Amino acid sequence: MPTTNYVRDHTEPSQSELRAWDKKWESSAAANRRLAPNPDSRESCGFTLLELMIVMAIIAILVTISIPIYGRAVVGARERALRSDLVSLRSAIWNYTLDKQKAPQSLDDLTAAHYLDELPKDPMTHETNWEVVEDETLLSVDEQDPGITDVHSASTATASDGTSYNTW
Repeated sequence: MPTTNYVRDHTEPSQSELRAWDKKWESSAAANRRLAPNPDSRESCGFTLLELMIVMAIIAILVTISIPIYGRAVVGARERALRSDLVSLRSAIWNYTLDKQKAPQSLDDLTAAHYLDELPKDPMTHETNWEVVEDETLLSVDEQDPGITDVHSASTATASDGTSYNTW
């Protein structure tokens, strides 16, 4: 069958060309009907039990792998926060001692003197119950009263490096 550009020619297709198009259209529609499932037939459009079980097994494997990784990430973040809090507390104790020529008698002295905005919570215990180390030795020549010289976490749990948090 010759192809004709009817837009350029402005002529109508012949009856035989129309019948040929109808046959082509019907054959492609029949092929599409064969591919589509019949809703009245016993064939199902859903997934089989085996397919669902395979997907559930894959999901279970992925969850099993990800939970310990997530747990280690949380512990690592808490340990980094603990180290940061200890650095800021020790820096505030040191600055207080040098400025006032006496060590703070409690951690609340650091917030009262505005060396800290607020006392940070221990990331391991979720409370402000830090273990303070009070020494009778003086940190500087100008220091007159002994007091808090160091601070540690109140948690006795073991860190990821094998040491105890209260020794940091």
